[in-house]
Amino acid sequence: MNMEKFDVTIIGSGPGGYVSAIRCAQLGLKVAIIERYNTLGGTCLNVGCIPSKAWLEASEHYYKLKHQFEKFGIDVKEANVDILKMNQRVQDVVQEIINGVDYLMKKNKVTVYEGHGTIKDKNTIEIKAEAKTETIETDKIIIATGSKPASLPNIKIDKKRIISSTQALALQEIPDHLLVVGGGVIGVEIGSVFARLGSKVSIVEYFDSLIATMDGALGHQLHRSLRKQGIEFYLEHKVTNATATDNKVELKAENLSDKKEMNLEGDYCLMAIGRKPYTANLGLENIGVETNEKGQVTVNENLETNVKGVYAIGDVIRGAMLAHKASEEGVFVAERIADQKPHINYSLIPNIVYTQPEVAGVGLTEEELKEAGRSIKTGSFPFKANARAKISMDTDGFIKVIADKETDEILGVHMIGPRIADSYTEAVVAMEFRASAEDVARMSHGHPTFSETFKEACLAATEDRALHI
Repeated sequence: MNMEKFDVTIIGSGPGGYVSAIRCAQLGLKVAIIERYNTLGGTCLNVGCIPSKAWLEASEHYYKLKHQFEKFGIDVKEANVDILKMNQRVQDVVQEIINGVDYLMKKNKVTVYEGHGTIKDKNTIEIKAEAKTETIETDKIIIATGSKPASLPNIKIDKKRIISSTQALALQEIPDHLLVVGGGVIGVEIGSVFARLGSKVSIVEYFDSLIATMDGALGHQLHRSLRKQGIEFYLEHKVTNATATDNKVELKAENLSDKKEMNLEGDYCLMAIGRKPYTANLGLENIGVETNEKGQVTVNENLETNVKGVYAIGDVIRGAMLAHKASEEGVFVAERIADQKPHINYSLIPNIVYTQPEVAGVGLTEEELKEAGRSIKTGSFPFKANARAKISMDTDGFIKVIADKETDEILGVHMIGPRIADSYTEAVVAMEFRASAEDVARMSHGHPTFSETFKEACLAATEDRALHI
């Protein structure tokens, strides 16, 4: 029987896989994409980025209604949460975006296979679905299978009481007490959702700061802001065990400084310590694809594995596990296959946290620059001195600009405040073009806007010239 043959086959349809498929098709290649689940979009669209942000948006509206609207002169007699209706809206948003990806596959004439893809050899992939098994031929393979939630060695995610982000985003009730293991992005975002909706939330974190991979000042400010919202924190605590019964979870943790053991009891425990690459049953061993000690697929500067013609992108390889990183890599590989010469500036891929206040960082942190012995200068400006922030009652946070002491080139921008997830892009553009703090300081920014805070931070980094503080 003749097998259908493709120029490129992509295993995994998340933001890396489906974006790569589109770009490959735009470049004139015949493309197939394989997805083991019955919807496209991967973790991000189905159980990650999109539903979590939809929950965050809904819970933020409710929180502001309860705690701020009266100060705006809006008198709401009673506000209640219908968790089922809120959940349904989240699912509607997810489905609408998934439908969009389906449309894009059809528009770009990408052949979609539903089933588990296993590499039999470097040019042959078996696709096993419930009803049938198919085999296709391909010239190039892109592995874009993403990641799955990680847990501690002695704690099993039972998906009932000890849960991952996937189950947390599908809860049909508001927990009385949500325990969260991990103060990184997933932990603080999902913790924020349920704290706003009325849950008691306790976050246990091993390090001495939240979002520990970002600039230290951001984690400390986020800690203060979320504590004001009622979240309790146990920093520098090592979780030693978690046991679940039918209706509760008991968590044990050890204080790293005095070694005292602490017990917490809640009705759910969210394991939010990170994610690990998903490579199960892909058949990597059939062609000798190398992986490292973390289980990541090893790739070179062109994102090609040690097997010629086989590439890997996104969470399954080195680097930050970010949807936008995966998408950039998907485009990069497509263009490499088409003999173009694309480029990714990994140092300028931003990290974003969608709490309230929002957080973003791009470039190097102050800690990294000091460790490297760089001669730097910094400038910060608080949102409490920004007119737009006062108008909207979003005054928590600041923007910090780090520049080279001699050349004034911007080396890092670290933001925490209102709508940062959208406004940080100005910093990325400036740094891509190697702008100085003076360059941005002399640009006109509309008034009143949140973006004026970036201008003021650049002025502060330029001979301490901030105007409004």
